[in-house]
Amino acid sequence: MDRLLAATASAEDRHFWFLGLRRFAQDMLSRALPSTRPLRIVDCGAGTGRNLDWLQQYGWAMGVELSPTGLAVGRRHGRRMVQGNVAALPCPSAAFDLATSFDVIYSLDDATERSAFAEMHRVLKPGGITLVNAAALDILTGSHSALANERRRYTTGRLRTKLTAAGFEIVRMSYTNMTTLPITLAVRMSQRLLGHRDEAAETEMEVPAAPLNALLAGALRLEAAAMRVAALPVGSSVMCVARKRD
Repeated sequence: MDRLLAATASAEDRHFWFLGLRRFAQDMLSRALPSTRPLRIVDCGAGTGRNLDWLQQYGWAMGVELSPTGLAVGRRHGRRMVQGNVAALPCPSAAFDLATSFDVIYSLDDATERSAFAEMHRVLKPGGITLVNAAALDILTGSHSALANERRRYTTGRLRTKLTAAGFEIVRMSYTNMTTLPITLAVRMSQRLLGHRDEAAETEMEVPAAPLNALLAGALRLEAAAMRVAALPVGSSVMCVARKRD
């Protein structure tokens, strides 16, 4: 995981995938969050804490992260981060309006995944909002799966089942990264044919050449606009906004 976070830190400001992730999340939250601000926000499994930079537009935000590498990067950038486990958040109950989880739950074993959802539910106020992003579609398993300690990938149905079992009601859910799916599928299938290699996974994390990166970022920008109208039927990730039942 430390290798993944080190690679993430060098790419997340410019890589088209991270740019798209932040755009998708902000669009989804803009419709779901209450108009009363500021909010209290916790990012569960915050990685380097990069998402705290934009989450702060909604209020007071902190990240919980287990990895020393992620904590070091985040604190170096002045981000509010504490060390802790997503399955036992170091936070009081009913203290937050928003709990986020970006590409964390797929790396947890089944029992820890259930505990993580239960903890997000516990720390939210009644009616509080959670946003979860996770890897989608089993067919996309590849070299990146080993680097990210991936235990599973999700469909909208699987994620819906997990969240409702934890006491959430779904507000909005969609696949994302549909426009880049053919590229991702081709890369992952070739990795499976040739054998998973760490080098291939780290290459995926590198920022593409500027023209290609700009083209793919633009495609995801158009995709985000389409998502404001309707959920996407397929994609390499799935994103969900859900509410803690009162």
